[in-house]
Amino acid sequence: MSDAVLSQFKQAEKEEKKAVDRKLRIGIIGTGSIAGGHTSNYLKQDDVELVAACDIVPGKAQTHLEYYFHHYGTHYYTDYKEMIEKENLDGVSVCTYNTQHAAPTIYCLEHDIPVLLEKPFTVTLEEAEAVCRAEKKSKAFVSVGFQPRFNENMRLIKEIVESGTLGKIYYIQTGGGRRRGIPGSTFIEKSTGGIGALGDIGCYSLDMVLNAIGYPKPLTVTGYTSDFFGKNPKYYDESERFSVDDFAAAFIRLEGGVILDFRISWAMHPDSPGDTILFGTEGALRIPATDCWNGSVGGPMILYHDVLGQKKATEVPLLSSSDCFALKVRYFLDAIKTGGPSPIPTSQIIYNQAIIDGIVKSAELGREVEIKISEDVL
Repeated sequence: MSDAVLSQFKQAEKEEKKAVDRKLRIGIIGTGSIAGGHTSNYLKQDDVELVAACDIVPGKAQTHLEYYFHHYGTHYYTDYKEMIEKENLDGVSVCTYNTQHAAPTIYCLEHDIPVLLEKPFTVTLEEAEAVCRAEKKSKAFVSVGFQPRFNENMRLIKEIVESGTLGKIYYIQTGGGRRRGIPGSTFIEKSTGGIGALGDIGCYSLDMVLNAIGYPKPLTVTGYTSDFFGKNPKYYDESERFSVDDFAAAFIRLEGGVILDFRISWAMHPDSPGDTILFGTEGALRIPATDCWNGSVGGPMILYHDVLGQKKATEVPLLSSSDCFALKVRYFLDAIKTGGPSPIPTSQIIYNQAIIDGIVKSAELGREVEIKISEDVL
């Protein structure tokens, strides 16, 4: 190797190391309530400089950041395109309302900027496919904000499945809900939320079991949605604005012969639509529901299996877990430094979004629908 080539190689290596070692320049698009978790966790990192924030409401981005810290060098915008063009960012959190997830994410990817995208991935499958196409053309990546994935108990569920203790999984019932837990703000209108309980907490419930079994491809779905509580002033004060689902259920066929029986709710009369149960040929795992489902486990899990011909029920104690939101942010930053891979990749969550999209379409049509994902995004 010539001295000139070696010198160029050493210089490139030096520049790459410098890029890794310096503080990462981070921006936030959308400064509603969920952005607080991003902002507060970015500010805890020694290797991050929060340099810009954007919100379409004038003054909102500045008010948001000034609530958390006084940094007079931070820039505020009402146009995310202007922010991207001017700030030379290393990463962006997209925290807009649901129907605006896709556009800023795609714009960031077109500028090779990694994105931490809040859940749900998008509202429709078509939007999710557009993000995936942009990601494939980009040097950057998207990590979808499913922080329950980092809960130690969620990891334990996956380990139990992968150990073979349950045998072949053939049927799963899952879901979650709240007896009374309809949020407000942009969540409840179709123009901003797009989808209701399905997108807010349903995506978490699906991810819990789909991730555990390796995210098989969804094939068909028969879905149902309703809005009996959200539109009833007896149960919800903002019923006149409510235009999304507050309950959804579905029967989903997955590749590999797995059946998924799913229910999710923002409001209902029982405390829960039921525990999650993974049915396997060699055993079953019961995952207790919580009173106000938010992507956690409601108590010790139960493993049903046979030992020497005797039916046994073994309690699986809950593990203590770290701050999952903080881990979501930290793993995103680490992936920026290493160039990926994405901590929670779109290649998995496209299936999650396809199911949600299928539930909505099936409910509208009143029949089973086939889930079709464009081959170019898989």
